[in-house]
Amino acid sequence: MLLVLSACTSTWRAPVESRTHRPATPQAARPTIQAGEYRVQRGDTLYGIAWQSGNDYRSLAVWNGIRAPYHIYPGQTLQLRPPNATRTPPPPSPPVARSEPRRPPERAPAQRPPAPRPAPQKPPQSAAQASRSLTWRWPANGQIVSSFKADDPLRNGIKIAGRSGDPIVAAESGKVVYSGSGLIGYGRLIIIKHNDNYLSAYGHNRTILVDEGDQVTKGQKIAEMGTANSGESLLHFEIRRDGKPVDPQRLLKRR
Repeated sequence: MLLVLSACTSTWRAPVESRTHRPATPQAARPTIQAGEYRVQRGDTLYGIAWQSGNDYRSLAVWNGIRAPYHIYPGQTLQLRPPNATRTPPPPSPPVARSEPRRPPERAPAQRPPAPRPAPQKPPQSAAQASRSLTWRWPANGQIVSSFKADDPLRNGIKIAGRSGDPIVAAESGKVVYSGSGLIGYGRLIIIKHNDNYLSAYGHNRTILVDEGDQVTKGQKIAEMGTANSGESLLHFEIRRDGKPVDPQRLLKRR
């Protein structure tokens, strides 16, 4: 009886979790994107889905009628392609025979004023020109072991080698729009929105130190380096402009 009473009167305390050493909550692997559609799972964000599918988040919002601040809910089906991309045009209707009415006598055409000359179009800006307002810094110290290669989905960014636990910092100031482990192939991932055009991503983290919605400044520590599936300690770093990957080394300052 004394043992029972002592067990009943003992107090239980919930474990305290420090924000500075908060591991990401493990999540089940997201279903693959098929047939241009995706069914939203718990923990998804529009930015994460756009990143995984290679789309601009603004395009996804327009295609699915989602307005800022781009809230989505579990079970929602998102179209990952433009609405007209999957629709086949209707067959043309057969011509209808019509009797031609009598034409009135022809008159001399009235003279029209000369059409105004079109304004000269400016050449499209390059990624470096559009990013002049952003001054990027290196997110980690270490050697580049894999460089960017266009049109190669496995090399959309660069990989920086280091040691497990090395600090990962924000390459530019912005807002955290994704923080978790729901995107296949990235491990524990952080995505930061810097402006309407540019996003950056930091993958294979051991520890994530920021939450979605946090405002971060350039150089702020946001994570600790982890290991990739190969067992190497490294950071996978990407920069995307309007949803398309660009070479980070063209934007980062030379060391």
